[in-house]
Amino acid sequence: MYVAVRRYEGVTDPAEAARLVNEGFVPLMRQVPGFVAYYWVDAGDGVMVSTSVFQDRPGAEESISRAADFVRDNLASLLPNPPEVMAGEVVASA
Repeated sequence: MYVAVRRYEGVTDPAEAARLVNEGFVPLMRQVPGFVAYYWVDAGDGVMVSTSVFQDRPGAEESISRAADFVRDNLASLLPNPPEVMAGEVVASA
């Protein structure tokens, strides 16, 4: 499995960002081949973190691309700063 993690700082309206992600982005993630799970986390203090889990690397890479497009097209005013993006193979899980 592969995971892509994106950390957003300076989120201006976490509740509205969560609504838009749930209604618009989650359905996009479910369409990516190899989709396993997606989580959008409000970490407090204007920080939100997304975690996308896929069966393979191409799925995780596709999620990064789709996230960038979705943020640009739908969330730019709510997520004004570029995210810190990390991705990699799952090497341990429970």
